[in-house]
Amino acid sequence: MLVQTSLSAETETETEVPPTKEVRRLDRVIIRFAGDSGDGMQLTGDRFTSETASFGNDLSTLPNFPAEIRAPAGTLPGVSSFQVHFADHDILTPGDAPNVLVAMNPAALKANLPDVPRGAEIIVNTDEFTKRALTKVGYQASPLEDGSLDGYSVHPVPLGTLTVEALKEFGLSRKDADRSKNMFALGLLSWMYHRPTEGTEAFLRSKFAKKPDIAAANIAAFRAGWNFGETTEDFTVSYEVAPAAKAFPPGTYRSISGNLALSYGLVAAGRRADLPLFLGSYPITPASDILHELSKHKNFGVRTFQAEDEIAGIGAALGAAFGGSLGVTTTSGPGIALKSEAIGLAVSLELPLLVIDIQRGGPSTGLPTKTEQADLLQAMFGRNGEAPVAVIAPATPADCFTAALDAARIALTYRTPVLLLSDGYLANGSEPWRIPEPDELPDLRVQFASHPNHTLEDGSEVFWPYKRDPQTLARPWAIPGTPGLEHRIGGIEKADGSGNISYDPANHDFMVRTRQAKIDGIDVPDLEVDDPGAAEGDGAKLLVLGWGSTYGPIIAAVRRVRAAGQKVAQAHLRHLNPFPANLGEILTAFDKVIIPEMNLGQLAMLIRAKYLVGAHSHTQVNGMPFKAEHLATALKEAIHHG
Repeated sequence: MLVQTSLSAETETETEVPPTKEVRRLDRVIIRFAGDSGDGMQLTGDRFTSETASFGNDLSTLPNFPAEIRAPAGTLPGVSSFQVHFADHDILTPGDAPNVLVAMNPAALKANLPDVPRGAEIIVNTDEFTKRALTKVGYQASPLEDGSLDGYSVHPVPLGTLTVEALKEFGLSRKDADRSKNMFALGLLSWMYHRPTEGTEAFLRSKFAKKPDIAAANIAAFRAGWNFGETTEDFTVSYEVAPAAKAFPPGTYRSISGNLALSYGLVAAGRRADLPLFLGSYPITPASDILHELSKHKNFGVRTFQAEDEIAGIGAALGAAFGGSLGVTTTSGPGIALKSEAIGLAVSLELPLLVIDIQRGGPSTGLPTKTEQADLLQAMFGRNGEAPVAVIAPATPADCFTAALDAARIALTYRTPVLLLSDGYLANGSEPWRIPEPDELPDLRVQFASHPNHTLEDGSEVFWPYKRDPQTLARPWAIPGTPGLEHRIGGIEKADGSGNISYDPANHDFMVRTRQAKIDGIDVPDLEVDDPGAAEGDGAKLLVLGWGSTYGPIIAAVRRVRAAGQKVAQAHLRHLNPFPANLGEILTAFDKVIIPEMNLGQLAMLIRAKYLVGAHSHTQVNGMPFKAEHLATALKEAIHHG
């Protein structure tokens, strides 16, 4: 556009002014960053997420990365991606399909293109589309030239070349400068979606505080990406997604991942119980982040112990519980298998212990970086003998904080191990979390035994370590070294009350039933059912029952089904052992029950066995969370076929 500007009465000149670019308003967007595992896609996605959270959008993320520390460069198994879904309203999943794909190389394009709907935008790093790179992933010709991408809005951008050019003044080698191309891409996407930039620049200064030249180079690349979007003619439209002001109650919010929320929940539980928190753990994907995070919080009375193996980790945690700490051990499915004997010992000792299982694909080593929720039966029954434990499962990344507090409440109140079942999807995914006020958190303080509690026939007062609270059936918690409270512990069966070794058949029967009764008697809230028409007597005939991380996809699917004019009820279990007292009544009130699970039907098996109802499984074990549209289709078919 040419604008004439009058400089004086006698002279005129023509000044070229960049055209004003169109700004479109959207209610939600799904972006996927994808590249080689060394391209920094997780960092890029994390920074975009942080800025989106600070802007006030609701969001949900799905990191997806290879199991190998450094998979072969440019190959399909080496592709790493990060998807972020953000909106001006309440959302629950990272989205089914990206509206925008950033593909850093041919492998990233080929691996992710099947998920991209026609008409979506694809930003392609053309520098990597060499003949060798194309051949490595099976392309006979470049998809940028053979017409296979004609149905998409493709933006070819030489990210590496532009980044190297932007960083000339820093004197970096081409290889070193090229490493900042992810920041160039982040700057471009930040411009496209009007994301704040101050937080990312502050993050880079902090991350590279000891290497200020590297910090400056990354900031320069980030700004260059922003400026490229502002000035290039290839991007004529930018987008605005307003803050989700109506989606959140008032408060202070931050973006939080499931593992970070769990870590904060454990710290809060220790403080609210007024107990030292002890973590005995062995590193394992995807649980290691909890060990990393808790090691930073010694000032809150947290002690972390990186053990030599899984068995040593839980042994130390159980020893800490015996000594009066809130004992915690973290692991994934393979570690639970190794810890099973010690969990049985904790059942016998009746000590509070939190066992956190961040589930992943199995069996054996399985899929270390992919999600699954197939450890439910292992949590319920994976020990010798009758060894019941409480089992709970958080529903969302932010809910991991509350679930950790709930697990601590049960463990401390009932003197029992509690298995908390998170998974890789929750652990690595993130969403906004309202930071609670301290007085909103439960009071978890316990009373240690301090004096003898039993009188013998001869009138002498003694301490009986298995004399129980009549309400909770919990035994007293006596700290070693307390005068007069010496008592025997070990894995051999105890005599009721005295805790002496006992091989008496009747006593064993009594102790087995008592330990089971203690778990059965745990106070858990009734299950709530979301059925909009029930109050008017026009409720749904189909109930969707879920547990754990299926919550978001189930809710999103239910919304779609209801928007299509069909009726469906929904309920979600946090407490899996014991089940809520009203669960049986709820199940029998519906003609049909569907249970979506990322396993082959483990909860459905338990429900059918306990309540004798015809619960139907809808299962998936592909290492990824359910897609809302996939679930919605299944629910519509279930309604249609009655």
